[in-house]
Amino acid sequence: MTLRPTVRALVAVTALLSLGGLTACSDDGGGADPQRVDVAAAFYPLQFVAERVGGDAVRVTNLTKPGAEPHDLELTPGQVGEVNQAELVVYLKGFQPAVDEAVEQAGGDRAFDVAGVQPLLDVHAGGHEHEHEGEDEAGHAGESGGKDPHLWLDPTRLATVADRLAERLGAVDPDRAADYTARARTLRADLEKLDAEFAAGLKTCQRREIVVSHTAFGYLTQRYQLEQVGMTGLTPETEPSPQRLAEVAREAREHQATTIFFETLVSPKVAETIAAQVGARTAVLDPLEGLSAGSGADYLSVMRTNLQALRTALSCS
Repeated sequence: MTLRPTVRALVAVTALLSLGGLTACSDDGGGADPQRVDVAAAFYPLQFVAERVGGDAVRVTNLTKPGAEPHDLELTPGQVGEVNQAELVVYLKGFQPAVDEAVEQAGGDRAFDVAGVQPLLDVHAGGHEHEHEGEDEAGHAGESGGKDPHLWLDPTRLATVADRLAERLGAVDPDRAADYTARARTLRADLEKLDAEFAAGLKTCQRREIVVSHTAFGYLTQRYQLEQVGMTGLTPETEPSPQRLAEVAREAREHQATTIFFETLVSPKVAETIAAQVGARTAVLDPLEGLSAGSGADYLSVMRTNLQALRTALSCS
């Protein structure tokens, strides 16, 4: 693990050197397709927004492949090259260090950091503060300064990201600026409809606490007046301590939790352990950091699946 920053740096240098001839052949600095704007999106929710706002006027490359966990993404030389060649790089600073490094080296004024669209929530928003969480969460937060990056789990925040992205695309491609604005408006309507479904669906429930394997749901729980109890902090691969597991089990019993949630891209073993201890079942609550390989779903359909899972777990009427 200690060699990773050096490996990243070598990958970046190799890629940039290998791209020297390629960039020299591109006199106008444009992307591979002169008819479309080349956009590099750091991970799935940003890909979703870029494709919806950009439509057929953009070519979007997701730097995080389907089925991959985005937190610890390592970029290949080719992916560093995609960042270098993109006309717009959409990323969330502090979430993926390798992407941050590539943007710093090659992104320039072509980078759009969605973390700057609205103030991010603190890492403990939407849940308890726990003695054993701080080290993991601070360790992951890194450049985001103790902030929770998972803003896309609040549909209204994602709608604002879409609005700002439309402005950036319009600056890159002024001839189609009105089209980007119109598509962002359509996406906002879809996201506001989703927000209304969540608000109505979670209004009257027997419980308001959710037990999750990974405290990614602060934006969702704050938006809909829920509370998350997380086994680990912001980094899903972190192994919770025995003390933390005991604390979560105690809280699950205290709140009479019927469901312990795990997520699609991370092992369910810890959630299954807690569920067995407290007599609960397990179910998926997807933080939408990425789609599973071969999935035909999208952001809207996964969020609606999440809503049904929450309604069942919380006994909502």
